[in-house]
Amino acid sequence: MASLTMTQTNITTDQLALLALKSQIISDPSHFLDENWSPATSVCHWVGVTCGSHNQRVMSLNLSNMALAGRIPREFGNLSFLVSLDLGSNNFQGNLPQEMVRLRRVKFLDVSFNSFSGKVPSWFGFLHQLQVLNLGNNSFTVSIPSSFSNMSTLETLNLNFNSIESQIPKVIGNLRELKLRGIIGSIPLSLSNASRLEALDISYNSLQGNIPEGIGNLHNMNWLAIQYNQLTGSIPLTIFNTSRIEFIVFTGNSLSGYSKGFIYPKTSFTVICLQACQISNCSQLQLLSLSGNGFDGPIHSEIGRLSNLQQLYLGTNHFTGIIPQEIGNLANLMELWMEGNQIAGSVPISIFNISSLQILSLWKNNLRGFIPRDIGNLTKMQILQLSGNKLIGKIPKEISNLVELEKLEWSNWYGDLKHIRVENS
Repeated sequence: MASLTMTQTNITTDQLALLALKSQIISDPSHFLDENWSPATSVCHWVGVTCGSHNQRVMSLNLSNMALAGRIPREFGNLSFLVSLDLGSNNFQGNLPQEMVRLRRVKFLDVSFNSFSGKVPSWFGFLHQLQVLNLGNNSFTVSIPSSFSNMSTLETLNLNFNSIESQIPKVIGNLRELKLRGIIGSIPLSLSNASRLEALDISYNSLQGNIPEGIGNLHNMNWLAIQYNQLTGSIPLTIFNTSRIEFIVFTGNSLSGYSKGFIYPKTSFTVICLQACQISNCSQLQLLSLSGNGFDGPIHSEIGRLSNLQQLYLGTNHFTGIIPQEIGNLANLMELWMEGNQIAGSVPISIFNISSLQILSLWKNNLRGFIPRDIGNLTKMQILQLSGNKLIGKIPKEISNLVELEKLEWSNWYGDLKHIRVENS
């Protein structure tokens, strides 16, 4: 089956290639291929196969989520008209055969969530029409091949959750989306030239050094996740010049909240972000996560101008001062995490007007005073954590309005807590 003669028709070439794949399948629990892929019928009628309308060659193969197990045969490289290949979420094993380098027309290639192993194939660099390459959640090893710098058409690269130890490729061409795990070294300055980049996720790596200032040149960026690395230094203010940014996560690094030479060396990150970008540039921001860093100083009132913010994570830092009253302007806020800081004063009454709020975590601060009856406005509240403060007084009876409340952590309070799940600390 491995040798194909010149007298065979094109349709037979594709059929033999897919039958070779079928012969390598050792588990097909739903009998997708076993009952459908028959030499007696046209390959264009097989499940998962789409042919071109003119030449009747196989242009698309989608076998995703079929629970198939097996290996990819060398004959697979004979599908020379293939444009889209999706084998994701199966249990394919072994290496991707070298013969797949002949898939010169392929634009979309997804083999994620399998058990492929071996080196990341260097021949990917010769698939000059490839736009999407998803190798995530496999067992690929070693490093990212230098040939990847040849992939000028590549827009999405996902290497998450493999056993790769490499540096971020210095040449990433026209990428729109980059997701990498197992990365070491520093964030290359060349990343600043990836002007088409929309989503960057390099979380859970061993990256060190600073975040390059030039990352603010990525004006199409809407998703930026760099959490749980070993990054130090300050967060470049230029990041917040990207008007499309919606999602920012820096959690779990050793970043400081101010930039070298900035005129407010002891203000909080929020002040720097919001003043430097004149806040209107951040208007699309929906999630801001700065938990587990070393930010200090007060939380500035300008944060109340992030009108689209839905999730705000400021926990486990060294923020001081009070919670600004303006935070009540965040009408779309669903989660507010400020636990583990040194915030003092009272809980501003404006917070209890955010009807969309589902999680309010203020435990382990220096908050004082009472909780007002306005707490009854938070009818969507699911988790309310107020323990580890100096709040006193009777629990307002209006808390019974919180019909979706699942968890309440409290201390130094008294009152009727019937029908409420309570964790007393």
